Amino acid sequence: MKILFVANRMPYPPYRGDKLKIFNLMGELIENHEIHLLTIAENQQDLDSIEPLLKPLSKSTKIISKIEFIYRPIWVSAFFTFLGTFTRKPFQIAFFESRKFKKKLKSLLDTENYDAIHVQHIRMAQYFDGIDKSKVILDLPDAFSLYWQRRRDQSQHFLQKLFASTEFSRLFKFEQEMIPQFAKTLVCSTVDQEFLKQSTGANVELLENGVDINQFYPRNDIDFVKGRILFTGNMSYAPNIDALHYFIEEIWPSVLDAFPEATFVIAGQKPGNWIQSLASNKVTVTGFVEDLAKEYASANVVISPLRIGAGTQNKVLEALSMNVPVVSTEVGYKGLGLETGEGVIVAKNPTEFSDGILKILNDESFSRELGRKGGEKIRNRFSWQGISKKLEGYFLELQ
Repeated sequence: MKILFVANRMPYPPYRGDKLKIFNLMGELIENHEIHLLTIAENQQDLDSIEPLLKPLSKSTKIISKIEFIYRPIWVSAFFTFLGTFTRKPFQIAFFESRKFKKKLKSLLDTENYDAIHVQHIRMAQYFDGIDKSKVILDLPDAFSLYWQRRRDQSQHFLQKLFASTEFSRLFKFEQEMIPQFAKTLVCSTVDQEFLKQSTGANVELLENGVDINQFYPRNDIDFVKGRILFTGNMSYAPNIDALHYFIEEIWPSVLDAFPEATFVIAGQKPGNWIQSLASNKVTVTGFVEDLAKEYASANVVISPLRIGAGTQNKVLEALSMNVPVVSTEVGYKGLGLETGEGVIVAKNPTEFSDGILKILNDESFSRELGRKGGEKIRNRFSWQGISKKLEGYFLELQ
């Protein structure tokens, strides 16, 4: 098949969730299909990403056969977001609105005979309004309105709550209007799936997030550090910042009191001033880490204390794929389909969270068995090869 991927960001380097999924899906599907990409370049790093995306992965294979893009600096998107204030359009949609992109998409559809089209994120759905969508799949990383609903409910400040409430309301209506128009809509977790089914009436199906099991696998060559707690992710992402506030302010003190030798590692790109200020003899802030697998292998436990957000968390999948136990809130975990005791301790409040961490730190046998059970499930169900085959099946259903 000739397949067009329409992405809201250049999917390279694949160090964040929205880039990671589409990069790996294209990398798997290129083995048997012709892959084209239409996306947006926001800066010089994006422009520099074009060459590596077109380089061969092996003697006969590229990641992408053809790349088309528009260049759109962040300040332009910010200006369009400001203009969105005076409309009923979601700010997320206004941010990515572009006549040049729409024109580029129309040109591709007029000149290329695509067998299937993959649209990444609700942000890009706007470009298919009024276009035949019989061979178009809308692939959502999460139920975006659910994400903003949780941000609204968690916000403590009036202006933040007002903004989140406005965006939730606008996105909820936008999803109701757009999602039923697509031939097929996918989302990565059962929680988001049920939310969107109820809110839109559409037949939303599952396409889970995956994990690179060739990179994230049990490492016998690296010993974990007793007492080391790890949190990973993009540290400019609002849910991760909120998660750190929750952990540092309501959980970490109890852990330290009961286990004084515990240390905490925050590993991820773009830590802001507040996160950097946490660095101490007990807390390490690494910034960008190229090989996260080594960080996971060195951890005694990985945490995911998210209170806002939606979808599933790559940090949970990656850690479990390496047999590293996880303590998590329900956000980002609940939709994975894992049973209690399969790699994760689910905590509903700070006391349960600290107790879960301490159980893992104090009981090596329990920790090892917990991680092993989760690892087996994740590697069997969430490899990118398996996920891409599932997407390929969805494409074939539309032929």
